[in-house]
Amino acid sequence: MAKDLEVAIVFADVVGSTQLYDKFGDTKASETVALCLEIMKDATHNYNGTVIKTIGDEVMSTFATVEEAMGAAVMMQKRISADNKQEGRIPVSIRIGCHFGPVVQEQNDIFGAAVHTANRMTSQAKARQIVISGGTVEKMTPDLQKQTRQIDLATVRGKIDEVALFELLWNPEEATSMLPTIEWESSPPKASTLQLSFRDQTIAVTDQRKSVLMGRAEDNDLVIKGNLISRIHAKLEMRRGKFLLVDQSTNGTFVQSDQGEETFVRRDSTEIRGEGTIGLGRAEGPGSSLAVHFKTLK
Repeated sequence: MAKDLEVAIVFADVVGSTQLYDKFGDTKASETVALCLEIMKDATHNYNGTVIKTIGDEVMSTFATVEEAMGAAVMMQKRISADNKQEGRIPVSIRIGCHFGPVVQEQNDIFGAAVHTANRMTSQAKARQIVISGGTVEKMTPDLQKQTRQIDLATVRGKIDEVALFELLWNPEEATSMLPTIEWESSPPKASTLQLSFRDQTIAVTDQRKSVLMGRAEDNDLVIKGNLISRIHAKLEMRRGKFLLVDQSTNGTFVQSDQGEETFVRRDSTEIRGEGTIGLGRAEGPGSSLAVHFKTLK
């Protein structure tokens, strides 16, 4: 039976795990990833959390309070940093994202917009970072809030307004040299429009619609079928007056400008300017039936 509750959702994943396998081989890399997962799960249990599931090199956990979630996140970062110093270990880093909000619990899984927001926090985090939403910071104790700083704004699926991104500075050396807080604008400067065309469908990223999802799953804004295309492959979003392509896929995304410049993005982002084509999983020229044509309009 489904149950509604509010929890702190934490995603933690290994940064660059694909490169680990390429560089060190399957056996050594899989041992390293498995060790990281055990550290993540152990830290979750140490702070009264629940491991919801592991997805490849990622762990999703929930906590009753933000303080417990942050305690577990800091433990994960510290233990993995310390483990890297042991002889014979492959140096590895993790990134962590957290958001507190309502979810629906069904059996051993959770669902809801808060889960998407927490996952977005993780995708915005860099190696060794703990990134949390502004709303989550508001639920912290004053002492814990002092260890955070705002680092950016980001769009989140299902939300019209941008979400403030904060970093928890878990390393004492970083905490003592915090930069002054930046006064971020609540809304970005007015920008142009990014027009996207796929076959007979046209859609635009604007001030009113700040993101568009592409992939083979039916709930994407642009549904594109192909054997190299992930279910949720990439997102095009407006962020502070710029248009960014954020790849979330296995095979990456190719961007070709009309001037012949080609950019490949996988699990990363790149700015979209001018006019050209986007290929999901492989490069697609203007004449391809799987090409997404883009054009920025003033």
